Amino acid sequence: QVQLTESGGGSVQVGGSLRLSCTASKTVGAMAWFRQAPGKEREFVAAVDWRGRVSDFADSLKGRFTISRDGSLKPMYLLMNTLKPEDTAIYYCAANVNWDQRRIAAQYTFWGQGTQVTVSS
Repeated sequence: QVQLTESGGGSVQVGGSLRLSCTASKTVGAMAWFRQAPGKEREFVAAVDWRGRVSDFADSLKGRFTISRDGSLKPMYLLMNTLKPEDTAIYYCAANVNWDQRRIAAQYTFWGQGTQVTVSS
């Protein structure tokens, strides 16, 4: 069993930045961030392959969010810039998926507990 631990969430004003981290207890493959706002379904944010060389982003987030990872045993990061109120959500780390299914939450094997991000005006 793999444990994923997120950190870095918090409250920030509109236009601010936050960096989320996710650490895995064992070696994992591709990893991703999803988010879920109150009353909404969990949605894909970004994913990175096990080496940290290939990434993918939700179309609406390209240019504001950056995902990084320096190998399969290192933490994964999500740098979020120019934050908006609609970015408010619980952000979840997920791991182990076939890359061609990276945008589908149900295909991930492991999940973290989530970290709250609140953006206020």
